[in-house]
Amino acid sequence: MKKDIDIPAVENIVMAVTEEYNETFKSLDHYVYLINKKENQLEMVLIVSSGEDASRNTAKMRHKIAHLPAQSFAKVEFLPEEILALNNHFKVSFFENNRLFEKEFILEKNAFREGALRHINILNKRGIILN
Repeated sequence: MKKDIDIPAVENIVMAVTEEYNETFKSLDHYVYLINKKENQLEMVLIVSSGEDASRNTAKMRHKIAHLPAQSFAKVEFLPEEILALNNHFKVSFFENNRLFEKEFILEKNAFREGALRHINILNKRGIILN
């Protein structure tokens, strides 16, 4: 029965974690973005995020994006510095052409560091891409 279920592969959807200067608080803040590199709009995007390690778990955060146009992005959530020390999971579900897709992105603990940061063109910010 399980072999009869068609689970389509998710392509051209990535998440990014960026480092941005906060002018108000004079600090470097971290944000998570969902990037749609597809030629199609995404509908009813649901994102469930959580962080964990051997001894700690965060609460689950839920986000909804009604429409994410083709070749665009959306800011999903703020990541406090202490959360970057955990493994962060982002489960993304969405509809494209009336078909349900799902993918999990993982930001491994301490993966966000200076040597790993790259320029992300669509955001025009420095950060890391989660595939």
